[in-house]
Amino acid sequence: MSIKITCINKDNGYHANPNLAITHLGWINEIDQQTGKNTRLEIYSWIKNENGYAYVTDGSGNKAKVITAETSNGTKYLKTEADNTTTNNLLSLPECKI
Repeated sequence: MSIKITCINKDNGYHANPNLAITHLGWINEIDQQTGKNTRLEIYSWIKNENGYAYVTDGSGNKAKVITAETSNGTKYLKTEADNTTTNNLLSLPECKI
């Protein structure tokens, strides 16, 4: 299954790595229109341990794959593979309303 990340929620406070501020991610499976919202660690585990595939798109429809990463002290987070944009693909998403 693959999902398109459509929105994020962030906590308040300072984070040396802004991707660590993401607490939840909203998504849609564009094949069956199933939607959901999961924590950062749930999506991390699904990608890492269940071979899940997640991506984001920009306003032009370009896809960027969401991948797992860890800080030097072991904090798990998500980021996108490098692409040709200068904006942060995940952090550019709107806040989830739900």
